[in-house]
Amino acid sequence: MQTNLSPEYQGTADGQAAEAILRKCVHCGFCTATCPTYQLLGDELDGPRGRIYLMKQVLEGETPTRKTQMHLDRCLTCRSCETTCPSGVDYGHLIDIGRKLVDAKVPRPLGESALRWALKEGLPSPLFAPAMALGQLVRPLLPAALKNKVPAKQAAGDWPTAAHARKVLMLAGCVQPAMMPNINRATARVLDAVGVQTVIAPKAGCCGAVKFHLNDQDGGKAEMRANIDAWWPHIEGEGAGVEAILMNASGCGVTVKEYGHILQDDPLYATKAARISALTQDLSEWLPELSEKLRERVKTTAATIAFHPPCTLQHGQQLRGGVEQHLGDLGFNIKITGCEAHLCCGSAGTYSVLNPKLSYQLRDRKLGHLNETFGDTPPETIVSANIGCITHLQSGTATPVRHWVEVLDEALFKTL
Repeated sequence: MQTNLSPEYQGTADGQAAEAILRKCVHCGFCTATCPTYQLLGDELDGPRGRIYLMKQVLEGETPTRKTQMHLDRCLTCRSCETTCPSGVDYGHLIDIGRKLVDAKVPRPLGESALRWALKEGLPSPLFAPAMALGQLVRPLLPAALKNKVPAKQAAGDWPTAAHARKVLMLAGCVQPAMMPNINRATARVLDAVGVQTVIAPKAGCCGAVKFHLNDQDGGKAEMRANIDAWWPHIEGEGAGVEAILMNASGCGVTVKEYGHILQDDPLYATKAARISALTQDLSEWLPELSEKLRERVKTTAATIAFHPPCTLQHGQQLRGGVEQHLGDLGFNIKITGCEAHLCCGSAGTYSVLNPKLSYQLRDRKLGHLNETFGDTPPETIVSANIGCITHLQSGTATPVRHWVEVLDEALFKTL
């Protein structure tokens, strides 16, 4: 796609990066077929190709409007279009640039700004845990819209205490310990069962995705640098030697894997960030080893399990098929929906709060396809790999929705 940057963006890092991405686009339109918002709205400007044109116009000097901002806001950043694109257009990075440039020129209404500020400051805050505990205490009294965001209090098992020579770092996450603490503990127990110790660096906090994608990119980068500082002694310090940084929330994982890209121009952190990204793996990438070592110890049942692959896993990290294959090897009766498995469930970080109507349409569409896949024998459990998807899907179904590692943990320790 031919692009002529306006003088305002010529020579800037954002301008040069955006121009390089835009020039890969051949405006073929394949991306519209796999865009969730285009599927719902049928508007070219609510698909990747239309949004690319909007961002191109801004970069070429056209003044953006609230309408421009709205169409960019409606993007889930699911990156399904990247999986579909035959030209390798790096749409995810382009939309980050486009939103930054548009927000710099288009002021938001006070209420909208306040909500976005509350999300980016509240979710990673130390106050989130007591606020969630209070919400869970009064959950039966909450209105439906708020109740959907407050999962029932979860019983969590013990953290393993054994020390092992093999160690991995794990990011606890900003909301996961308060909302669903058993995910982290189940992860630690499963790894402990194969002789791997899980280490959490106390000063590591939010991965930075919440602020970064709400266009507080400086705030997001500050959180990324803080995590690098917290992890670095375990990587290069005395007694270091972790094998990997494991992520059991694919939304965090895709962000940490991009630290090297996001901080590539930071003279103090670029090299460290690249090392962090290279060490980062989704927990599912360890399933081949887990499957091999735990096969004789796992006690499964014939109950059907539906797997919803998060967009951050299948599109952001390009990891597809591993969870189903290796849990199947362990004896689980696990299936993926036969229709639109590639489409987003509508969670998408803070999207379900900022765009609830579209978000719930996508949730119900996803749950409908999951039910259709199993027909008269609905799944006993739905599993996923990201806390946002799990919480969002659970708000629309009575079927338990869990992380796949919790199901593996439960089946493993039934035999002990």
